[in-house]
Amino acid sequence: MTPDHETLGRGGPEVPAWSALPAGELVDGLFRAHAVTLVRVATLLLGDQPSAEDVVQDAFLQLYRSLPGLRDPGRAVGYLRVSVVNGSRSVLRARRRALVRRVQHQPAVWSAESAAMAGEEHRAVLAAVSRLPRRTREVLALRYYLNLADQEIAAALGVSRGTVSSTASRGLATLARDLKEEL
Repeated sequence: MTPDHETLGRGGPEVPAWSALPAGELVDGLFRAHAVTLVRVATLLLGDQPSAEDVVQDAFLQLYRSLPGLRDPGRAVGYLRVSVVNGSRSVLRARRRALVRRVQHQPAVWSAESAAMAGEEHRAVLAAVSRLPRRTREVLALRYYLNLADQEIAAALGVSRGTVSSTASRGLATLARDLKEEL
């Protein structure tokens, strides 16, 4: 019996039955319910979908491996969010290290195909977001893409709620200024 995708990862009365599922069914249900959204968030943080898909796949693999030690299966979605954010940070660090080493054949963040398909405004917004500091990008992606509350964002990023609010405010002001200049 596969649980309803809406109940996966949410606390409440469904959790005991949900937590009794075999690990494979549990991760499968979570994947079906949350993978697309997590890939989109990782794409916003990384700038390319293939890397985002890899990060999300790794997050689900880590969840599957950690399920026996997970005390509260109701927190699995939060675990996945934190894993995706941390995985995205790792990819970005690796990219920076590669730039420092002056790798000659660094692949472009945007492929020609995706750039041709994206509209000018879409590219301008993504370019402006990519120029924001890492934490600001993370806060804005979690707030406006996943519609998470400030407290949930703070928990996912390991910062205070006030830091989330001020970071989002400064980030939006910067985006508004940059986009006004570009468009």
